[in-house]
Amino acid sequence: MKAIKACLLALLLCWSAVALADVAVPALTGRVIDQTMTLSESDRASLDSTLRDFESRKGSQIVVLIVPTTAPEAIEQYSIRVAEAWKIGRKKVDDGAILLVAKDDRKLRIEVGYGLEGALTDVTTKRIMDEIITPRFKTGDFAGGVTAGVNQIIKVIDGEPLPAPDEWKGNSNALDQIMEYAPFLLFGVLIFGSILRNIFGRLFGSLATGGLVTTVVWLVAGSLLFGGILGVVAFFFTLISEALMSGGGGGGRRGGGYIGGGGGSWSSGSSSSSGGFSGGGGSFGGGGASGSW
Repeated sequence: MKAIKACLLALLLCWSAVALADVAVPALTGRVIDQTMTLSESDRASLDSTLRDFESRKGSQIVVLIVPTTAPEAIEQYSIRVAEAWKIGRKKVDDGAILLVAKDDRKLRIEVGYGLEGALTDVTTKRIMDEIITPRFKTGDFAGGVTAGVNQIIKVIDGEPLPAPDEWKGNSNALDQIMEYAPFLLFGVLIFGSILRNIFGRLFGSLATGGLVTTVVWLVAGSLLFGGILGVVAFFFTLISEALMSGGGGGGRRGGGYIGGGGGSWSSGSSSSSGGFSGGGGSFGGGGASGSW
């Protein structure tokens, strides 16, 4: 009886460990990988053709990944694991992007490589999701949402800006107020950025600095848009300043907990585009944005 109980306990523990294990990163077998069979074969072929043509013309790589869930991880954690495993984008150019959809979780994320963060800013990627992708997802048009999102990502990388939000009315005095306080902001970013980076690490310290600048500008100038823009600038300045001062190179996250193995592949119920596709060695640092529908 004791032996049977011990065996049952061992099985229960093994089952619990498997249930709580991180979702494996699928093998990179194409530019479109759909683990949920949501996209039709023609949808995948059309997307693959669009992404292949864009890569041939521009050099940048974009990949679409649809999974059932990322649980128990947050989509941000899983996304950076995928990015580090696949290394989408050219080496030392870091011009890769991943559109990740967790269908059962009703969440999505656009993960952006270092080299595209100037075009695909956090604000821009958030708007692509909120204004272009998720409205289609809410109606059940997943193929249309993914396709429209991919097309807009390509347009932004090509240099076409998003149209201005309908609700933005502008603030004629905001820029003047920001310029007036620019020296104080720069000084504050240098001082507080260094302090926060030492406390929270390079990535999260830079994020905290960007958030602080966004809040200060919003309160002083009354413009959340300008605050967000300067917050992004402060984030990148803080992120890069450590490397500039230390002479260190780029590549890879040094923050806590996200960098991790690529391991494993999913073999059941999956579909992907084909053609010998592989990442070019690009690096990611957590740029992009997440959303839900």
